[in-house]
Amino acid sequence: MSAEQALAFVVFAGVAAITPGPSNVMLTVTGALVGVARGIPCLLGVASGMALMMFVVAFGVGAIVVAHPLLLMAAKWSGVAFLLWLAWKIASAPPGGDAGEGRDAIGFAGAFAFQWLNPKSWLVSISASGTYLRPDAPALVQAGWIAGLFFLVALACGFAWLAFGTAMRRLLKSPRLQKAFNRAMAALLAASVLLFVL
Repeated sequence: MSAEQALAFVVFAGVAAITPGPSNVMLTVTGALVGVARGIPCLLGVASGMALMMFVVAFGVGAIVVAHPLLLMAAKWSGVAFLLWLAWKIASAPPGGDAGEGRDAIGFAGAFAFQWLNPKSWLVSISASGTYLRPDAPALVQAGWIAGLFFLVALACGFAWLAFGTAMRRLLKSPRLQKAFNRAMAALLAASVLLFVL
């Protein structure tokens, strides 16, 4: 991958990783619940899950999913169902204390697995592969570059969302404000489903 190609991909990855979507809502809620330090496993899970998906799709497995309409439909509707379930869980979560004591955050494994049900993750991975893979270079090497660069960009962008949630946590002192924040985040997450079903 040339320097120009790498720069173009980093710009693409930055736009994909920083724009609002299900993973960024999850990171924001995690930051609001437990803060940055306890939210790091969630951040690492998001970045690692996306990077592995980028690698797998770029290396060719994504083409199998796309080529089988039934498999693609099952993945899509499983993702939609999971996003709506997660939105309900966020909306119905009880308000926590000032320090988020005793609150459960989505950890590494949950955030990692979530990427495989997130329709935005699939769209980004397939778009990246279709746009940035070249037929004159080894697929394994290109997949490695794409995955590695996306991991680094996703860490930086995801950290911004985690920090934003943590900043909101400081403002959400009352249970009423916490519930309103949870419901707003849940509404955003549920609304993101419309992008994938329309």
